[in-house]
Amino acid sequence: MMIPIIDTHQHMWDLKEFSLPWLTDIESLNKSHNMVDYVTASEGSVISKTIYMEVDVEPSQRSKEVDYVSDFCNRDDNPMVAAVVSGSPMEEGFIDIVKSYRNNPYVKGVRQVLHVPEMPRSSCLEGSFIDGIRCLGEAGKSFDVCMRPSELSDALAMVLKCPDTLFILDHCGNADPEIVSGLSEPDGNEPFAHSRQQWLDDMSALGQCENVVCKLSGIIARAPSGWNTDLLAPTVRHCISSFGYDRVIVGGDWPVCNMGATLGAWINSLREIIQDYKETEQRAILNENAVRIYQLS
Repeated sequence: MMIPIIDTHQHMWDLKEFSLPWLTDIESLNKSHNMVDYVTASEGSVISKTIYMEVDVEPSQRSKEVDYVSDFCNRDDNPMVAAVVSGSPMEEGFIDIVKSYRNNPYVKGVRQVLHVPEMPRSSCLEGSFIDGIRCLGEAGKSFDVCMRPSELSDALAMVLKCPDTLFILDHCGNADPEIVSGLSEPDGNEPFAHSRQQWLDDMSALGQCENVVCKLSGIIARAPSGWNTDLLAPTVRHCISSFGYDRVIVGGDWPVCNMGATLGAWINSLREIIQDYKETEQRAILNENAVRIYQLS
């Protein structure tokens, strides 16, 4: 019997309700992806619960996003039980917004994607940004780190400045599985380029920080056509060895994962990578860590 998975990175959007400007450049994703679609995509993967991950809606729609996903979390007709919503820690009023989440049992954290072109390197180390991140910790909320893999040293500096905030490192630090596997060299003109050793070292350093959790997700979207489990395994295993079995969780990254493979193919590959681990370790990675980290009932 397969161990149930908690998918800690489920996207979902209804383009009749929300505007997602970034979709205009990604034709394959530029349509609504709703809960019914996710349930269909996850059939056979034994996913028992999901956590919503923000989708960079227009800033004016962030409050509506919170209400929208909280409604799904409050119902029992779907697997969603919690949410990470969008926010900008350096924006004026962010601290008041975070305080408003204190009474919402479903909002577990905030994310701002840091790898967009308009976000310069080291933005997360600005004083106002750090103040916002510390406020999240005071409110008992986490911050998801999603940034260019070559800038993980900035993530480490941010984490060290905010020891009382829980950080969730998305997408294995946005690693390129081909580079980590030693099958390709970085392209200096590619924004997500990184060297193998730099990624290995930075992930090991982040793994030493007790307030950082690594999310096993995202790498499938970067995998080339014809990928196999052996290509992904070195990235996943280094994350687990760096953070330990008790500080890694699983994310499907649907529907973005479809750029590399189906949700089912990614989940099957991940199960295959960890199949030789002890059952207690597999349960921690696939399910129990998420229950503890997100304080799920």
